[in-house]
Amino acid sequence: MARKALKGIPVSAGIAIGKTYFLDMGGNTSTVRMDIDKGHIHEERNRLKKAFSLALTDLENIRKKIPPELKEQSTIIDSHIMILKDRKFQKSARDYIRSRMINAEWALEYAVSDIEEVFSRIEDEYIRERIQDVRLVADRVRKQLHGQPADKGSMTQRMILLASDLSPADTIELQLDKIMAFATMSGGKTSHAGIIARSLQIPAIVGVEGLSELQGGQFVILDGFNGKIIVDPEEDELSHYTELKYQFAEYQSLVNRNCYLPAETIDGYRIRVAANIELFEEVTAVLDRGGEGIGLYRTEYSYLNRENLPGEEELFEEYRDLASIAYPHKVVIRTLDLGADKIATQLGPFREANPALGLRAIRFCRKYPELFKTQLRAILRASAQGNVSIMFPMVSGLQELREVKKIYFSVRDELKAENIDYDPAMPMGIMIELPSAVLTSDLLAREVDFFSIGTNDLIQYSLGIDRTNKHVSYLYQPLHPAILRSIKMIIDAGHEAGIEVSLCGEVAADPYCVPILMGMKIDSISLNPQAIPGIKRIIRQTTMDECMELLKRVLESNDIQDSNRLVTEMIFTRFPEELMFYTSLVED
Repeated sequence: MARKALKGIPVSAGIAIGKTYFLDMGGNTSTVRMDIDKGHIHEERNRLKKAFSLALTDLENIRKKIPPELKEQSTIIDSHIMILKDRKFQKSARDYIRSRMINAEWALEYAVSDIEEVFSRIEDEYIRERIQDVRLVADRVRKQLHGQPADKGSMTQRMILLASDLSPADTIELQLDKIMAFATMSGGKTSHAGIIARSLQIPAIVGVEGLSELQGGQFVILDGFNGKIIVDPEEDELSHYTELKYQFAEYQSLVNRNCYLPAETIDGYRIRVAANIELFEEVTAVLDRGGEGIGLYRTEYSYLNRENLPGEEELFEEYRDLASIAYPHKVVIRTLDLGADKIATQLGPFREANPALGLRAIRFCRKYPELFKTQLRAILRASAQGNVSIMFPMVSGLQELREVKKIYFSVRDELKAENIDYDPAMPMGIMIELPSAVLTSDLLAREVDFFSIGTNDLIQYSLGIDRTNKHVSYLYQPLHPAILRSIKMIIDAGHEAGIEVSLCGEVAADPYCVPILMGMKIDSISLNPQAIPGIKRIIRQTTMDECMELLKRVLESNDIQDSNRLVTEMIFTRFPEELMFYTSLVED
């Protein structure tokens, strides 16, 4: 057995074996509170202002040096520059110097804590974890305050990089050809370290407890499947992981080589496999992995980390460029899915006891119609590209949908009166993610051009659990009879009305669930770009007969454990190679 094993969150699959390199992120930048007198307030405020300015110059210089392999991360660096330029953020920190008579470092900490409190109430995991962007930016300012610009050092050979955290800006200054894997102390499943690692197709683990106890030059195994770092491994462990590493490399080569083949079963049933993305720059990765368009473009990121709301022209250019790059593949743009307490300060203070069940998504857009109309105009104008669809989230029923459609058609009429180009036949759909929408799906299907089943929220709202809550996360069961029956009801209602039904969410990337969806005759699925090649390969090796037989047996079962057993037996028998590299991830 190994003498030590550290545990973290796996964010990019793979195995790395080698020596560690501990990244010096600029020395000790811990914050110490110091009280100051009135005579030093002006001096301290100027010191903070200069630190912001130096950090901004540093990032702008880094922006000019982005290597080709990380071009798709440029928007993230732009967002960090935007945070540094945020006058409200700077003013908040400077005001704390005056009001609390404290040093710049501690005032900066107070300002970050204020933003962190707002982000902590956001339900969406990806958006919630963007507070990490603010922390990374604040850390750059703090280093300037300490006079400690980050020293990236140099690696003389390929090594496993260890760091407290890793931003795109940090990565750009590194020797990427020398990095075989990442491990960071902080971060979650959607952190930038994971995004970067997946872009580079190297293993990565974040949120590793005890990482600071390691030293540079130690020999370790980084297990990106299970989220483990094995320190000073024994011979049998080294042999096992070396073999697994080569097997995974061969598998990756195989699935990537065939990723452009259609997702068509042996007996000819074709399904479209698209991608869920948050950033414009991810489109290239989608196409490179055989993705057939964008099944879900989350538009929330453009509204965060900024003082002012984005204007129509800014949004139009973003959506137009997205559609242009993806053309001729379809791009489904989801309208804003956030609440009033999470985006712009000019909307005023807003507090809710339970934001997850409050004014969010389409409800929020209806309360602020001008904000909604600005986004609708931008999407409609981008639809002139010919491959854009619009989708409304969190629709609860027929009356709500009709109210939304009134606003949508009024905006369309405005553009027509202004002689502005748009696609009058742009498909309009809704996300089905609430039980009320499931039960009225037959009525809703007559009003739209397509459905997209949002399984992440559907499972949570149907089973009454928060999958990020460690006390109840075990109840998050995609194969629960209520969930399977709900999905089938939606698909049947959509097909009865003659509309396409898609599914986005983690279920679409789960090999245990995809054959079930196939048996229900889902038209398309949308998943994270990295999972596309493997899922397409599974689909190409199935037949509709076996998928429909599996569905029949699972629906007849009234026990979750029995359903899981039936699915597991089928998957392990039919796709042992695929599951070798997936089972560890789904069990975590």
